[in-house]
Amino acid sequence: MPHINWISEDDADGELASLYQEYFAANPQREQIPGILKSFSHRPDFLRRVMQFSNELHFSDGHLNRRTKELIASLVSALNQCPY
Repeated sequence: MPHINWISEDDADGELASLYQEYFAANPQREQIPGILKSFSHRPDFLRRVMQFSNELHFSDGHLNRRTKELIASLVSALNQCPY
């Protein structure tokens, strides 16, 4: 199984620390950054773009409205026993 060394919330500084703070400000219910996002932590410039793209893709209305996307994401997470 692959292992990605990421930068934790406690060890982040500079631009990465700012990105993590922005994430928590937008998601106050979260206690930590999801691993899928932390996997990009060594490239804060790319992480910012991933976060922007993800927000635009998942949280805007398009062919599916946000409610439907959230329902699908919740079901897939439950089926995969994923905490997020």
